[in-house]
Amino acid sequence: MKARTLLVLVLLANLSFAFAQDESNPPATGKKRGQKQVIGRQQKQRPSDTPVLLGNVPVVKGEDDLTIFIDSYKGVNEFESNYNVVPGKKGQCTTFGGITMFNNAAWSPKPCVTCLCSNGNIACDEIKCLPLSCPIRVKPAGECCLICSDIESVHDSPEISGDSSEPNDPSVLESAPPKSQAEIEQLLQQEEEELQEEEERLRKRDQERKRRRKEKKKLQEEKQKQLFEERRREEEEIRSRMEEEEEKQREEEERRKEEDKIRSKLEEEEREKRQKQKESRQEEERKRDAERRILEREQKERERIMEEEEEAEEKEVEQVEDDFLRGDVFKMPNSLPIPLPPPHPAAPEGTPSLPPGCVISDITLSCSNAKLTSIPPLVDPQLKNLNLEGNSITTIPAAAFNGIPNLERIDLGKNKITSAGIDPQAFTNLKRLTRLYMDANMLAQIPQALPPTLEELKINENVLQIIDEDNFQDLNNLVTLELEGNILSEGTVNPSAFKPLTRLTYLRLGRNHFRTVPQGLPELLEELYLENNLIEEISEAAFNNSRKLNIISLRHNKLDESRLAPQAWINHENLESIDLSHNQLFHVPSFLPKSLLHLVLVGNPIERIPGFVFAHMEPGIEYLYLSFNKLSNDGIDPVSFFGAFHSLIELFLDHNELTAVPLGINKMKSLRFLRLNDNKIRNFEEHSICDAFNTDDSKIVALRLENNYIDTRRISRTAFSCVRSYSSVVLKPQKIK
Repeated sequence: MKARTLLVLVLLANLSFAFAQDESNPPATGKKRGQKQVIGRQQKQRPSDTPVLLGNVPVVKGEDDLTIFIDSYKGVNEFESNYNVVPGKKGQCTTFGGITMFNNAAWSPKPCVTCLCSNGNIACDEIKCLPLSCPIRVKPAGECCLICSDIESVHDSPEISGDSSEPNDPSVLESAPPKSQAEIEQLLQQEEEELQEEEERLRKRDQERKRRRKEKKKLQEEKQKQLFEERRREEEEIRSRMEEEEEKQREEEERRKEEDKIRSKLEEEEREKRQKQKESRQEEERKRDAERRILEREQKERERIMEEEEEAEEKEVEQVEDDFLRGDVFKMPNSLPIPLPPPHPAAPEGTPSLPPGCVISDITLSCSNAKLTSIPPLVDPQLKNLNLEGNSITTIPAAAFNGIPNLERIDLGKNKITSAGIDPQAFTNLKRLTRLYMDANMLAQIPQALPPTLEELKINENVLQIIDEDNFQDLNNLVTLELEGNILSEGTVNPSAFKPLTRLTYLRLGRNHFRTVPQGLPELLEELYLENNLIEEISEAAFNNSRKLNIISLRHNKLDESRLAPQAWINHENLESIDLSHNQLFHVPSFLPKSLLHLVLVGNPIERIPGFVFAHMEPGIEYLYLSFNKLSNDGIDPVSFFGAFHSLIELFLDHNELTAVPLGINKMKSLRFLRLNDNKIRNFEEHSICDAFNTDDSKIVALRLENNYIDTRRISRTAFSCVRSYSSVVLKPQKIK
């Protein structure tokens, strides 16, 4: 009885102590409290001059009596924000993870911790749980603190605390029946098992998290590897493209060098040919001079002998008839004196002497490269040729040539003369001027008031931009006009500009900006040079007004066979030479002039010679140059040269892609020069050059087959039997197999 009374008293004491503790500290419910209430309560409960702890986070008082972190909250596992806020605004806060929060924004970096942004400062509060004295404690879902539970609700609670060191709560003891030691041990064992299960669950979760982290790392590594591989492939592609471009540039450079080499070779051959012709002419002249001197010596010797015989006869007659003749006898002298040319008139007094570097010879005065800055004052009516080339002359005054009015030729090339520096009356008094050269100056317009006696005018390498209708007014005696290397185009040349040039036969308009053939060409024009322009089309009416054309040069333009009108020149009866080299032709053009003798197609991408393309020509083409193209044997038909078998004299097919000698070569009866070098010829048929059915000798004097793939040991002995001299055949060197 006493024991029971003592037990009741102990329980009542414990219950009173629990009620007193609940009134002073109400139990936490685990729910989150408003941030402003937490801050306000904390400010009331603690002194303002000492640092406090909000949960487990150290904080101090900041400005405006707000609580802030000392070392931020680096231990808090923050959640990443799903929105972006521009930092740097007044009152905003930046979290440890780099997230920017607006002023008065509240967030929870981890469970049971609440933070607030206040005027740029961060204040955090962690919910603190009160100690419980009950033996059984559980943590409901969504709560932060443990609560006491009776035995019936133990099995349904999500969390059970195993801490039973604190004394029992009297209120709980009153509401629940007393537990036996076995039940308490059973509950403690259940709690221990649940803790083990919880630990196992946490361990599995950590393992799952590690596995996912490894998989994520593996995926990232694979992604990085894939990115690296893609980057490597892109770099390889870029490198390959760069190598291809460099290879193309090298090929282009090699092709250009090869073209320059071939051009220089052709020019060298042409120079050699002209030199040989010149030497042959000089040799013939020397022979004629020697023969003439011999004849003159023989004639003089005969005359001397005849004079001696006549003198002897006269003496005899005088001696015989001395007794019969009386009076004077008139005798003509044996030789008349040679009249001397009239002396060069002396310059009048006061005339300035020639400048340094000037040389006068008979009727020619040369001051080339004499460093003159103006035309020197000259007075010599007999002077006909004036050379002022290569000086620094900038102006031509009105009275520049008043003292030399009989000039026939003036060379003012390579000076610095401008159109504004030429007086309109500068050439007015030159009534006999026939040639005027003003190359390499700075003229933007044709000089005004040129003398009508002018026959030759050269204004190459200037800056001419426009030709008006009246620029060539009264120049009806002009025969040669050269305007190369300027800025002229079909839009800046008036179609009526050439109308006064009724005698013009030679016109050069190369190295300008023409896209079409200029209109209004003179009627009597015989030679037209339009090389190095941008011409893309030849219309049917391009040469209709010039029916006397004999030579047309259109090299280095942008022509292809589809832009050549069929009726452009086919009916021109005098057109014998056309140069279409270095254009964009893929086929030998059709509808060529009937009278054509000389055709140059060097440096095009020509792949084919159509059949019967030369069949309509009369008397037939004689010179055909197809070097540096893309001709193969498939592009040459057996009838490609039909109509030229009897007329061709020179045929150049070098630097192409031929693998054999084209068909029809052995039928060309007049062929003298044949070039097949620098191709891909491997098989050399026995009758490629010499026709087995023709017993006559060939007229070939030069046959070039070097730089191919011909095995010279397998060539038949009769392959060149029709060639008169084997020294005319060039077979070596051949390319390495």
